[in-house]
Amino acid sequence: MQQHNVLILDFGSQYTQLIARRVRELNIYCEIHPYNHPPKNQSEFKAVILSGSPNSVRGENVLHPDLSEIRGKKPVLAVCYGAQYLAHFTGGQVAPSNTREYGRANLSYIKSGETFFDNISEGSQVWMSHSDTIKELPTNGELLASTKDVENAAYKIKGEETFAIQFHPEVYHSKDGKQLLENFLVKIAGVAQTWTPDSFVESTVAEIREKVGNDKVVLGLSGGVDSSVAAVLLNKAIGKNLYCIFVNNGLLRKNEFETVLKRYEGMGLNVKGVDASARFLKALEGLTDPEKKRKAIGNAFIEVFDDEAHQITDVTWLAQGTIYPDVIESVSVNGGPSATIKSHHNVGGLPDYMKLKIVEPLKMIFKDEVRRVGASMGIDPELLGRHPFPGPGLGIRILGDITAEKVRILQEVDAIFINGLKEDGLYDKVWQAGAMLLPVDSVGVMGDERTYEKVVALRAVESTDGMTADWVNLPYEFLQKTSNKIINQVKGVNRVVYDISSKPPATIEWE
Repeated sequence: MQQHNVLILDFGSQYTQLIARRVRELNIYCEIHPYNHPPKNQSEFKAVILSGSPNSVRGENVLHPDLSEIRGKKPVLAVCYGAQYLAHFTGGQVAPSNTREYGRANLSYIKSGETFFDNISEGSQVWMSHSDTIKELPTNGELLASTKDVENAAYKIKGEETFAIQFHPEVYHSKDGKQLLENFLVKIAGVAQTWTPDSFVESTVAEIREKVGNDKVVLGLSGGVDSSVAAVLLNKAIGKNLYCIFVNNGLLRKNEFETVLKRYEGMGLNVKGVDASARFLKALEGLTDPEKKRKAIGNAFIEVFDDEAHQITDVTWLAQGTIYPDVIESVSVNGGPSATIKSHHNVGGLPDYMKLKIVEPLKMIFKDEVRRVGASMGIDPELLGRHPFPGPGLGIRILGDITAEKVRILQEVDAIFINGLKEDGLYDKVWQAGAMLLPVDSVGVMGDERTYEKVVALRAVESTDGMTADWVNLPYEFLQKTSNKIINQVKGVNRVVYDISSKPPATIEWE
């Protein structure tokens, strides 16, 4: 049975997933639900966190949660929009702020003797991100902390375990944010810190056995961290009843199909490799729109996978390596920033004719947790350290239409870039790296010849979960060496550029 410890109600903030990740780092299990679709059984949760929002409590589009089962009955932490909502609708006053309340600030006052601020001292840096401010506290509100510009930076409601803050404890810029969350969840709410990789493996294996029994399960492997960890978990639970299929969609990295198959066989998994490159390239012929390409790749995968699954008699379950961000990003809050940015290839993509039940052992955990779970089961660190690689593969790194020749060019470029990162000890310092083939021809000179060839963009980012990312400041010497190698060795490319955009506003992939 999952430990339903902390409920996070999402009002559409870009930071909601970060709150969940900080809570998980405290070894506390939590779940995110849209504010207007809370779970039916809220008694399973010991504490509730209300997230921020891009909306204003003073505007026309006020997001009204039903807190009747929560307020005064459970410990509540209201962050930013949540804090303003409680103030505005229960006797306080929220107004537009006169000064720009965005970015770093320091706590200039903390009420002494408050458990909520244990081990946090005046001067502690916090991160503000709001255009409204609380002018008057709600009924029974008691001031707990201020900054120079924000008098009501934190408050509590007397007679309740309800706390509210106008800053974001979940972002790294709030230096004592983790301590504040720990004070609230552990000291005030009394939540047990029992959520560990080992406990996850134990409970998940037991759940799979109970759910699946002696049925056969088919799983599509991709060579990536998520599907590999899902496979090992399922193998632990049901052994020979797990049938893995690794499809070559023709959009994998150079030699990836062969090397990954060998690795899986070495892990004792029951795997069949299927080379369907030609089928995928035919399905992609002439398509340039990114969403259409994703859908064509997804549909072709389902057809190939379905053909192979039918060759296994009496298979009743389909396993997927879906992880928590996929699930969250596919559920929007009133079309806010947590609305779907792009379609995920492994969420809700099954056609009706595939009459298989779904098992998703990783759907409640984040990428860094997947890696920790994999490590606790003894999976090869090289596989666990592998950079994320999108399901549609190079199909969304080739901008415009896709041809076999463009795939060849990008595979060669990508191999030089990734192998170079490994050789120079940079690979593990980067969260994700890849090359993009741009639909741009540029003039160049090779020897005495004028050339008109392709441009490639290299991208390397730092991140913890892919929700936000910063470009990596790779050494100039490395970029120079890599650029020379690509231009000299890859026929068809005469220009290399380096992408220095962060997410947001840019995404990690270009499509």
